[in-house]
Amino acid sequence: MATRGSRSEKVKRIFYQFDANHDGGLNREEMAALVVAVNPRVKFSDEQINAILDEVFRTYGDFIDGDKGLTYEGLLRTYDDGAGDVDRDFDALGLELSLDEAKGASMASEASSSSIVDERVAESQKKQRTAAWAVSPNHGIVFDDTWKIVDDLEILVKRLKAKQAGNNGKVKGENLDAYSEAGWSRELGPSSEISEKRVFWEESGHDYALFVKELGVLRSRADGARSREQAFDGHMAIGRVLYEHQLFKEALVSFKRACELQPVDVRPHFRAGNCLYVLGRYKESKEEFLLALEAAEAGGNQWAYLLPQIYVNLGIALEGEGMVLSACEYYREAAILCPTHFRALKLLGSALFGVGEYRAAVKALEEAIFMKPDYADAHCDLASALHALGEDERAIEVFQKAIDLKPGHVDALYNLGGLYMDLGRFQRASEMYTRVLAVWPNHWRAQLNRAVSLLGARETEDAKKALKEALKLTNRVELHDAIAHLKQLQKKKVKANGGANGEASFVTVEATKFKAVGEKATLRQDLAIALEIRAFQRITRLSRCDVDLLKKEMSDGDVPVSYSGTGVPQRSIRKPNLEEILRRLLNFLKPETFQGAVKAINERILSVFDDTGAGRVDLGMFFAVLAPICSGPPEKRKRIAFDALLWRPVNEGGGSQIRKDDATKYIKLLRAIYVPSHGVSEMLELHGETDPSTMSYTEFLVMFNDPDWGFGIMSTLLKLETGDRNRHGNHVCSVCRYPIIGSRFKEIKSHFSLCNQCYSEGKVPPAYKQEEYKFREYGTEGEAMKDKCKCFTLQAHNDS
Repeated sequence: MATRGSRSEKVKRIFYQFDANHDGGLNREEMAALVVAVNPRVKFSDEQINAILDEVFRTYGDFIDGDKGLTYEGLLRTYDDGAGDVDRDFDALGLELSLDEAKGASMASEASSSSIVDERVAESQKKQRTAAWAVSPNHGIVFDDTWKIVDDLEILVKRLKAKQAGNNGKVKGENLDAYSEAGWSRELGPSSEISEKRVFWEESGHDYALFVKELGVLRSRADGARSREQAFDGHMAIGRVLYEHQLFKEALVSFKRACELQPVDVRPHFRAGNCLYVLGRYKESKEEFLLALEAAEAGGNQWAYLLPQIYVNLGIALEGEGMVLSACEYYREAAILCPTHFRALKLLGSALFGVGEYRAAVKALEEAIFMKPDYADAHCDLASALHALGEDERAIEVFQKAIDLKPGHVDALYNLGGLYMDLGRFQRASEMYTRVLAVWPNHWRAQLNRAVSLLGARETEDAKKALKEALKLTNRVELHDAIAHLKQLQKKKVKANGGANGEASFVTVEATKFKAVGEKATLRQDLAIALEIRAFQRITRLSRCDVDLLKKEMSDGDVPVSYSGTGVPQRSIRKPNLEEILRRLLNFLKPETFQGAVKAINERILSVFDDTGAGRVDLGMFFAVLAPICSGPPEKRKRIAFDALLWRPVNEGGGSQIRKDDATKYIKLLRAIYVPSHGVSEMLELHGETDPSTMSYTEFLVMFNDPDWGFGIMSTLLKLETGDRNRHGNHVCSVCRYPIIGSRFKEIKSHFSLCNQCYSEGKVPPAYKQEEYKFREYGTEGEAMKDKCKCFTLQAHNDS
């Protein structure tokens, strides 16, 4: 990264390169030439060029010198705000710094990092030796007394650093280079990224306590200033110095004090938000960014150029809470305000990928890479989105590009390993996971996946060792199951099916040959659908969401009635607002788990609701669709689904009855979402004349429970909810060799057993070829023992 000195020199060279008339400004024609020249791979239309120029000249109006255009200071500010990459643009233009310029820049850089001495020197020397932010226009130090406080603070920090330094002479740190960076706009003035070495201060010792005490004296000096403006200047400078040295807790105290002194100033709120985010206090961080946004919007053009940075950081804070749909909105705003903001585009693409909107993600990420071709994180996320769309060969190329740009990129290596696993290229997958572990030795998922890939490559002994290593890192139950599975494979010496996925060989039998014995036995087709719904429940954790909470949302919520394109009244809300409701319903989830839940809901439910892409959702119908898969007695779930339909404006005024056509629409929507193989074609039949007749709750239940045209699958789902964690002792599935969890399906003639999954997929061992297979279902081993006792009793009776 360029130092501040070399950075300004490069911007100056770029400026004079395009100031064709030498009037000290870049007019629209000169600015257009610059935009085109530094983006040789982008083919701009006239409309795009004009839009970019309009935005630049509007946002940086304070730096426009009449007809001359954008001044050098204005161009420098655009780069400082992250609208472009100085080094990339400088190289793209084929420019070089002269020896004198490079030497001057180097001297300035050295001066800026030198130690602060007590002797007060001239203004020019101060500016050289102090961090770049201190001399930036509008955001630097204003008062001379503040310089004295900064000098003294630098001495205190240097003293603390010397006392806490380890044997290598440096403060304890961790190399963050291997991981995807947040990509956020960290500063309001000149941008300087968070150091690749994260500093960890020891806060419990005497040295740190003494530092805090002496820091308090400096804060008192700032408070004792002659004016409120000078006190504000002092606290902001103290906060900035502390932030630069990664003393985030102490920096936050200073920025909070600055907020008290000037509540309507954007800068302290923004920087307090940055501190809170780094400290992991995402909700408070979001609130500070919202205050900064409110102040910026109220301040008019004065803060207009800061809005993209505020939007970006607000989006990142929301992602920290797991609110990715909401974050997308702010990233879009930042990209609209500053079309060349490559970080905003990258973050937008990553967030869209995070909620399952893969095509939109690819578009945003490709734009980010056009702006910054060496953006490794953007390449990584683009490859993941391409893989999700099935473009695997291109995804491999893009993953490899990310790794070429950053060889130790954990996310790219790990995800490429997953892609190779999906393609059955287990040896290559194993290599990727080995490289992940070289960078991050405690990555238990990489260790587990390495074991699975080695198993796929038939390297059983190495797989066993990898599993044991993973077990040292975590004690999760799936690892114990994997080890039991491996032992079964070794014990039975079963030949792998078709290749190398570690499953026993099997034959797939058509559904008509599977017969269920007994009234309680589940049909194979029903079980396959119910298993899919159950998996969705688990991903979203809706099975832990009390259905009564939906009723509470309907009672407490104040959602205005709006009209759709067809003129039908409905309570519809935008997706980010729906995400807030989901956060309340699933408030027990951690942010990353909640993000996964929203992704699954967006892909499975919202994609059906919002098939036009309008971004709005019918809330009453949404609650009705959620109710059957929430937790609670089945009758209550059905009742609340009915109440949700009753809550819809189209049914208001009907007392305790709903319109029949609305109930029909609901059932078909329910089947389209949860029984997609049947429901999608039924949805096409919805368009036609409406039926104004109404129906009661009792009539609704008949429609709902219909096994063929309703949601009769719910009875099978309830069976899975109560018994899909039951284990059956030492019984393993005769096909996949995994311990049986859930129901055990025993073939009554050949006596082999199948797990839920293999039974639903019609898999049987090839040794048992029969014209017909009859299965008895056991929910627990207790049921199996009772059945065995009945057989003994019957046999004894026959013998007598």
